[in-house]
Amino acid sequence: MSTILIGELKQETATFNPAPTTYDDFSVHIGSEMIDAFRATKTELAGVIDAFGVAKIQVAPTLSASAVSGGPIVQADLTRLVDEMLRRAGELRNIDGLYLCLHGAMAGEEEDDPEGLLLTRLREIFPDRPIVASLDLHAVLTDRMIEATDILVPYHTYPHTDHYETGQRAARNLIDLLDGAIHPTVARVKLPMLVRGDELLTATGLFGQAIRMCQEIESTDGGLAAGVFIGNAFTDVPSLQSNVLVATNGDLLQAQTKADRIGRFMWEHRKAFQAKLIPLDEAIAQANRTQGLVVFSDAADATASGAAGDSNAILRGLLESGFRKRAIVPIVDAPAVEQAFAAGVGATISTKLGGTRDTSRFSPLSVAATVTSLHQDPFQYEDGTTARNDRAGVLTIGSVTVLVTERPVYVVGRRVFECHGVNPIDFDLVVVKSPNGFRTWYESIAELIVPVDVPGSTSANLRSLPFKNCVRPIFPLDEQVPSPFESSES
Repeated sequence: MSTILIGELKQETATFNPAPTTYDDFSVHIGSEMIDAFRATKTELAGVIDAFGVAKIQVAPTLSASAVSGGPIVQADLTRLVDEMLRRAGELRNIDGLYLCLHGAMAGEEEDDPEGLLLTRLREIFPDRPIVASLDLHAVLTDRMIEATDILVPYHTYPHTDHYETGQRAARNLIDLLDGAIHPTVARVKLPMLVRGDELLTATGLFGQAIRMCQEIESTDGGLAAGVFIGNAFTDVPSLQSNVLVATNGDLLQAQTKADRIGRFMWEHRKAFQAKLIPLDEAIAQANRTQGLVVFSDAADATASGAAGDSNAILRGLLESGFRKRAIVPIVDAPAVEQAFAAGVGATISTKLGGTRDTSRFSPLSVAATVTSLHQDPFQYEDGTTARNDRAGVLTIGSVTVLVTERPVYVVGRRVFECHGVNPIDFDLVVVKSPNGFRTWYESIAELIVPVDVPGSTSANLRSLPFKNCVRPIFPLDEQVPSPFESSES
């Protein structure tokens, strides 16, 4: 019976977020705890565990460490995570292959390619074993990632709804590698472009056409894996740009031809892949005029993209405008949670909200609020994974309800509110801290969705951010960006 090493190291980093990510921010599962934590979830790990089970392949779990998207990882803590994974892997010499579940846009305070480092070190330990990794399509693809693996398998959906299926695709490729049935050849096309906006929605936007080209490749004989890695625009590291990656079975020319076709499509439509944002005062006016649920997308402070989560810009705007409809706003503020717990349910407190983490962008907002409820039990996201059991409080300020959390949480689906006793369908306005992932859970109940233009470390207004390290020139940051296909066209 074959044995496959499995491991996970995941966090999406926003380097413009000044609040560092620490070891304590990671949910860590060791050895067999991984199986218990992820079985029956809608994750990549569940997908590979199930696929290997059907194939009668034994899994050797090492370490799973994942954190909510955030600022750069403290270097000592990143080193600890990588070393722990490598140590556990090194104890499993009698294995036949490796599967790694990674995000691809992780960054430390010093190391700007942790996934590439981890994969390279694993390749040194297992020089002749097949290695397959799954990646988010927002991964920042690096040379080290490609060189250290046999096949990289990306998501095909945005919003991301194919985690489990991606794990299954990765597992099938690894099984074929073990059987000697495939011999991967990989082609890559680099695209100097950063993308945002609704055209990235794979069900309805132009990006979906590119992804369907990738799926067509995978569905044909000889097609192993194909994807468009658009990068996380807020992970400002030297390799940040978009990429097309195609793996075929022993046919490099086919892989390159297919990758070029998809790359040309993306490049030709680059101007369409930009976000259209609405100023806050106009967004509030639209909410006042709309009958039914309005969803404000605060992509600039998206904890799903790596922001600090402590923006009070929309909350301040609602209160100062005299907004009278029922609204719910999430915010990260550990001192306010501490104060709410000290006061207890039913108490009215004078507190400050926001500006505790990203202090250069946001200043605390003084409010008088009633403590509606307090929470400390872990809750489950829509994919079945369990959030940390950090504390949270629900505060009421006039018609505005504020979900205040001690640490960043994903404010994407509805369960983050529902599990804290607040149901979005009972409100006129809900603020989500997500650029587009929330649509899976809100489009069916929302009358209007508004992408709001407010400050933040993950703003879709890319020119508002202080890029220093990414590939240059790059669209849309620079006026003149040469086509990556110019040399082949001349």
